[in-house]
Amino acid sequence: MSDPATPPRSLAEALRARDDASLAVLLRSRPDLITPVPTDLTQLATRAGTRASVVRALERLDRLALQTAEALAVAADPATYDELLALMAGDEGDPAVVAALPHALGTLREQALVWGADDRLRLVRTARELLAPSPQHPSPTGLGPTVQEAAAGMSPGRIQEILTTAGLPSTHDAVSAVSSLSALFGDRRRMTALLADAPEESREVLSRLVWGPPYGQVTADPAPRLRWLLDRGLLLPTAPGTVVLPREVALHLRAGRAHRTTEPLPPPVEAAATHRPQVVDAAAAGQAYTALATVEELLKDWHEGGPAVLRAGGLSVRDLKRTAVALDVSEPVAAFWVELAYAAGLLASDGEADERYAATPAYDEWLEQPAAQRWALLAQAWLTATRTAGVVGGRDAKDRTLSALGPGLDRSAAPEVRHRVLTLLAGLPEGTSPSAESVLARLRWERPLRGPQRDDDLRGRLAQWTLGEAEMLGVTGRGALSAHGRALLGARQPGPAAEEQPAGPGDKLPVHHRPAPPLEPLSPTEQSTASAAAARLLAPLLPEPLDHVLLQADLTAVAPGPLRRPLADMLGVLADVESKGGATVYRFTPGSVRRALDAGRTASDLHAFLAEHSRTPVPQPLAYLIDDVARKHGHLRVGAASAYVRCDDDAMLNEILADKRAAGLRLRRLAPTVLATVADPAALLEGLRAMGFAPAAESAEGDVLITRADAHRTPPRTAPEPVPDGPPTPDATLLAAAIRAIRAGDLASTAPRKPSATAPTVTGGDLPRTTSAETLATMQAAVLTGEALWIGYVNAEGAASQRVIAPVRVEGGFVTAYDHTADEVRTYPLHRITGVAELADDQI
Repeated sequence: MSDPATPPRSLAEALRARDDASLAVLLRSRPDLITPVPTDLTQLATRAGTRASVVRALERLDRLALQTAEALAVAADPATYDELLALMAGDEGDPAVVAALPHALGTLREQALVWGADDRLRLVRTARELLAPSPQHPSPTGLGPTVQEAAAGMSPGRIQEILTTAGLPSTHDAVSAVSSLSALFGDRRRMTALLADAPEESREVLSRLVWGPPYGQVTADPAPRLRWLLDRGLLLPTAPGTVVLPREVALHLRAGRAHRTTEPLPPPVEAAATHRPQVVDAAAAGQAYTALATVEELLKDWHEGGPAVLRAGGLSVRDLKRTAVALDVSEPVAAFWVELAYAAGLLASDGEADERYAATPAYDEWLEQPAAQRWALLAQAWLTATRTAGVVGGRDAKDRTLSALGPGLDRSAAPEVRHRVLTLLAGLPEGTSPSAESVLARLRWERPLRGPQRDDDLRGRLAQWTLGEAEMLGVTGRGALSAHGRALLGARQPGPAAEEQPAGPGDKLPVHHRPAPPLEPLSPTEQSTASAAAARLLAPLLPEPLDHVLLQADLTAVAPGPLRRPLADMLGVLADVESKGGATVYRFTPGSVRRALDAGRTASDLHAFLAEHSRTPVPQPLAYLIDDVARKHGHLRVGAASAYVRCDDDAMLNEILADKRAAGLRLRRLAPTVLATVADPAALLEGLRAMGFAPAAESAEGDVLITRADAHRTPPRTAPEPVPDGPPTPDATLLAAAIRAIRAGDLASTAPRKPSATAPTVTGGDLPRTTSAETLATMQAAVLTGEALWIGYVNAEGAASQRVIAPVRVEGGFVTAYDHTADEVRTYPLHRITGVAELADDQI
């Protein structure tokens, strides 16, 4: 452990001075640092400075923290807190920035992007390289290089000429000349006096460059307004024909600000409309019921085997259009429902040679659950899914069209964006719907590096899709978060007690202006609890299933609400859905009645069913329709020849042969009561039905085949796993174990060793090397004295490590010792120990 009074000289030393709680905050916010667990704090610091890890950490900063890092990148290295404050708040000292800056700087320190005390603040080198200005990568601040950097290629004579023109005394060398010029540009009073003499045209040139980009083009013979600036070093040449505005000059013109607009506070989420909470919950419950009905209708439509799977995977554009027509929705909405069913594990490919999509066995289990629980399963699947229906129809990196249910639809940021949008809605008063623009502005402030300049603003599009999908699913009603939607968030929604707790350095900020804390994923148990709570709140709002319909004389039936499962299933076979809404209208047709007869029902069964479930008498036209279709049903029999038709009434067969519409069937008479064709039985059945007949299929034994529409299911399938956005956030147990291992490894690598005659130059970075006899003798002596030893060890896989052990017993070629690195008693083969060294007396 380093001395707290000594300023750290590196990031590793700064990490070594942290306590375990501070290390836990770092590892929780940057989980990639412990994947895998580093051996010591030096390795942790090295990993924290790698480009990939720093980029990931910068992408998760809010706008103020990122602007603070950008300001440090253009400040001196190291910089003081006052210098940083001047760059952020300007000469006038913006009070909001003054209040918010400690919190932003604390965030950068917590995430090991900044280290050092307030008098020596250092941005990690990789972050400085990423954020500092350069001709190839302009700084987001719009600032250019310093005078020292810009004048590096200038001749000493030219620098002296600039000093003389600027009214400064000459110096003996270029270094002091550059320092003198930098001091002039950093002095507000002298710079004001210098610019007061500038021509108006020259000041106009400076005003165009001051907020960036700081580079400009000049000719070999610059205009007088440019020559005045060049002679005084207010513009410095960087390449032939290119000049730059020095950073010190720009900061003077900006009144000390590194950014044109510093944003210390997140933009508030503005209310677009306010409704009574009861109205919101009722509207959301209506949408939840519609969502359940839509998913059921989708999978019922695919009962016999849905669309074919494309060779590359997914649903074809034609099949998506057909699905949209069947559901009476647009194609993007149809893609959402298809993807939702897939994410919930209710839909999958059947894996057959002629692969098609169909319902899974889980769908049948889902149908048996209460409506509220079915909705909770869909909502939880949507909330955690990384598959994003909104990108369907777009193009992937290889310019291939993205298909519904196909590959390439995973967007790892989707769950986090959905959770954040709903949490923002939960922060509004109940019944308040936000404006979409304010939600997008808030998300852009919270993750600016994932904004419009990255991935075509994927985060913004995800937020817009979330607002629409939440409304369709019934999580929100009239744009406001419902009560069951709040329950669905579970522990993600901060409670009042959490809001009243201090927020560290940013306590001065209002609660609703503090940056969002990192999202902690719910455990499976917490997800189950949240889903159950949401289902309990939703259940009283859903309509009770009915056991009756209203039959009408125009061959229709009206279901005034949701129907019980057996009634809905039977009515779906016996009639066609004509319209949907608050009430569903079914229409009876000859084809629908024949479908019921094909499913094994008789005319008397249908009459009894309607009489039992109708609140009105069975209309005479409907009774006649059933009897008429039943009388004709099965009079013709179709079997396989390729196919044949048989009928006891040869006059009916003559009528079929004489009909011109039968020409395509290529029928020929085999006997007075039998016709044969090369068409398959299914095509023959369809052809005869199109001609107005009611044939029935029969088996090879002559029995009527009963066809059922709900026979096809896939083998058991699991729902698709979400694709995580980087390593998962470690839990408390893993954090504690990782920190203990890092501390122990750091102790083993940094603990001072006693000088040894045989190995006097052993350092913490090298494994100790001793002979077998010396190793054995030192181990045996340590057993007697109880001293701790530093050893080098090579395991069976050849991986070398350093360990601090306290030997307990040495026998049979093994040493049993308490391993301080692993914090447990272990046994090591002596032949795998490379060497041993004694620790200093004040260690362990």
